[in-house]
Amino acid sequence: MAEFARDHGSRGTRVVLITSGGTKVPLESRTVRFLDNFSSGRRGSASAEYFLRAGYAVIFLHRHRSMYPYSRRYTSHNWLDTLRLVPSSDASGHQVQVQQSQLPDIVRVLQEYSSMKESGRLLPVEFNTLSDYLHLLQAAAQAFSPLGSNAMFYLAAAVSDFYIPASEMPEHKIQSSSGPLQITMKMVPKMLSPLVKEWAPKAFVISFKLETDPSILIERARKALATYSHQVVVANVLDSRRSYVVVVTNTDEANLSVSEEEERLGVEIEEKIIEDIVTRHTSFIGNLDEKSNASKN
Repeated sequence: MAEFARDHGSRGTRVVLITSGGTKVPLESRTVRFLDNFSSGRRGSASAEYFLRAGYAVIFLHRHRSMYPYSRRYTSHNWLDTLRLVPSSDASGHQVQVQQSQLPDIVRVLQEYSSMKESGRLLPVEFNTLSDYLHLLQAAAQAFSPLGSNAMFYLAAAVSDFYIPASEMPEHKIQSSSGPLQITMKMVPKMLSPLVKEWAPKAFVISFKLETDPSILIERARKALATYSHQVVVANVLDSRRSYVVVVTNTDEANLSVSEEEERLGVEIEEKIIEDIVTRHTSFIGNLDEKSNASKN
């Protein structure tokens, strides 16, 4: 991650770390059971595509087997159903052909993916457990620190608020014969505060706030901004998260939505989120440059 950030940073390219997917919290050292959440990584993987289109270099810190940029569009397909065997004159006797009708828009997606691969602007990094995620996030933040305001953190992963410390975790599988299970969990250390204040203090940081109660959404988003002093919270309600979000800052709120007609045409809310965020990042960089020049004068 440090090499990737250094390489692209030296060219003046903006670099974004996208966290994506849920975090697994083991209940045993030799893990059989664990706590998880519903996050599939859809938002993070879609956002990665739009950041790449906008010219960013992307470190994609994602949960193992969660959705991945470009291939995410076909996760509901059985790949074997999209292929067929046709006779061939070579030694194998068959060739494999793709049935494009089974993979909507596959030619354009494959062209975009190939172009992205050639550019070298995507670095995928996997995590599995909560511990993996926390350690990799810190390492990424330290790798981004030299980039200053050209660095962005887009923290879309659904991170558990609770965990069991290794010292308190049973080594072996919890036995159901012992009766009902009672678990006491600790609060997960909040990484956003040291990231903003210590590890990458000049970076542009976006966090996400998901609620099930719309009446507290903006209040919770503003509380997060006040607590951690970062730049943006993307707030959304569980039931409408794929069609409506509110981008909240200390100075304004931007309501972004996708209409039914836009959705029918394939427009995704992530495209609008990234367009808004990129504009804000540009202003953020400009404001820091102005302050820096003013201090020199």
